[in-house]
Amino acid sequence: MTTLKVHNIETAPKESKALLEKSQKAYGMIPGLHGVLAGAPKILEAYQTLHELFTQTSFNEEELTVVWQTINVEHECHYCVPAHTGIANMMKVDNDITEALRNKTPLEDAKLEALRTMALTIVKNRGHVTQDDLNAFYAAGYGEQHVLEIILGLSQKVISNYTNHIANTPVDVPFQQFSWKAETV
Repeated sequence: MTTLKVHNIETAPKESKALLEKSQKAYGMIPGLHGVLAGAPKILEAYQTLHELFTQTSFNEEELTVVWQTINVEHECHYCVPAHTGIANMMKVDNDITEALRNKTPLEDAKLEALRTMALTIVKNRGHVTQDDLNAFYAAGYGEQHVLEIILGLSQKVISNYTNHIANTPVDVPFQQFSWKAETV
């Protein structure tokens, strides 16, 4: 049951209509998340802008996926984990990476694992990282720019993950095959 309205171009506030048309053009559909965000035009604009900016960082497609999915899984987002599984498949990211991220298991590639660890540390500790955390990340081949770029990705994911929790956004049909549920302890 959704708790926030999922808008389409006809029902969206006037200021969101062009933004939803942009989503339609980019994805061939209006993702449910975008439909929910359309209820407040500036948050939809912010989300689209952050997404665009994050995809333009120095991270490659595998690294983008590691940051997105690490955060999605940690935030237990029922919508974003399947969506980013499908997106990773479209980006030709190795399925072993995607499955490890979905299952919270370490990645085989040491550099990607260092990225996953840093993203997870930033999320779990609300940005409080130690010099040892940074040194380990830098030793894996990343730098200060990458720390800041993780924060950019986190900013995007806070908007989507938190909105999906509140809205209980239905998973879009193309991504339902990748459904995911957080482990209960």
